[in-house]
Amino acid sequence: MQLDWDKAINEILAAKMSCQACGTLGDEMIVGYTRNPDAAEFAQRCRDCVDKSDCDARKLVVVCEACARRYRVNGELVDETGMMTIMLDECRHNLEESIDYLTTYWKEDTDIDFDEMQKGLDEVDPELFREEDSWRMRLEEEYLQLHRWFREHRKPIPDPAWRSQYVEDVIGLGYTTLLGD
Repeated sequence: MQLDWDKAINEILAAKMSCQACGTLGDEMIVGYTRNPDAAEFAQRCRDCVDKSDCDARKLVVVCEACARRYRVNGELVDETGMMTIMLDECRHNLEESIDYLTTYWKEDTDIDFDEMQKGLDEVDPELFREEDSWRMRLEEEYLQLHRWFREHRKPIPDPAWRSQYVEDVIGLGYTTLLGD
């Protein structure tokens, strides 16, 4: 009898998750948030950060129980589907915040005249608008990857109406979106 080792290994590891901090494999991991600066070294959203020292930003991480204690992660023990659901919710939250920033929050962060507050960010500061809009596009690409995972694994999309509401909101504001039309 001939054993297909690649297939056997893939089947064994198919639903395993890996701790982002130490690499330990498991069927369940703690998925949650930490402000521990050391977690910036492995947190997915921090991978493109240039300066990771003293980062006190809230970071979503996937870690084993031992690393959850070490990095003081406020989270819950979940399986792969639970992890993907939490990541999808996080991405949605970030997309909503991005749209809120592009429409109104930027006015609180910049020193503009009261009369210019009726204008859009793209009119007042085109450079900042391009930067923020490209961040939103990266988040939309991430959302599509997460969405594909649910489809490929034949898992129901949590809160499927969110996408159509988001698309309507974005188009209503005059922006384009990768999530539909």
